[in-house]
Amino acid sequence: PPAAFTGTEVYQRSFDPGEYLREFYTLSDSQGQPNTFLMQNLRSLWKMFSLEGLRGKTLIDVGCGPTIYQLLSACEHFQEVIALDYTDQNRQELQKWLKKEAGAFDWRPVVEYVCELEGGREKWAEKEEKLRRKVRQVLKCDVTKANPTDPVTLPPADCVVSTLCLEAACKDLATFRSSLRNVGALLKPGGHLVMLTVLQETYYAFNNQVFSCLHLEKNAVEEAVEGAGFDVTFSEVQPCPPGDVRADCQAVLSLVARRRDPSS
Repeated sequence: PPAAFTGTEVYQRSFDPGEYLREFYTLSDSQGQPNTFLMQNLRSLWKMFSLEGLRGKTLIDVGCGPTIYQLLSACEHFQEVIALDYTDQNRQELQKWLKKEAGAFDWRPVVEYVCELEGGREKWAEKEEKLRRKVRQVLKCDVTKANPTDPVTLPPADCVVSTLCLEAACKDLATFRSSLRNVGALLKPGGHLVMLTVLQETYYAFNNQVFSCLHLEKNAVEEAVEGAGFDVTFSEVQPCPPGDVRADCQAVLSLVARRRDPSS
């Protein structure tokens, strides 16, 4: 495990989005082994975005990285998507796919998998177009700021999705708790927070680089979400597939929470 927290400057300097995508987001590896971690997460997201009330005009993705998998089920239920990430090269990589540029990552197998969950594998191209149309802005953000998109102020959204972001971005539990409050402020009262959080992980590694992760337990995440002004409405733990040396995560927490009205 890394001796030190890998902060924003390390991501900006060293995080290679192309390598990251090839390592973690192919649906099966070079030996033809299925990517169970990814499939479980796609299934969890599908399940959460099928829950009652997860509908509305605007969805904000906090810490999107260079990925779109977390938006594939979500985009069926919202009219527009705003994607946020700290790292410049991640936003550039995402834009490459949005603009169908040469060398963009091929998400088709992942999109097909989600379409199959939703009842029609053949709808993959339609879903890709829908998502490209709905992503209206891709902006820099820092979850440790009171307004994560500062100097831009976004109107409050109906839903925030954040997958595998805060546990990597926050150096300790206090920062995790305050970052959840910052992210919560992007939502309307009554709006929903949808999260995938890895539990009991201290590092993940690819391309000969190691990135730190905040070791979290399920109850600590739930307490932090409640403390940030939410009521948890859905919470489920899936164990991580064993034997992967690229990370030491034990499980993934899927969580949905509804923002309380701060004035009441």
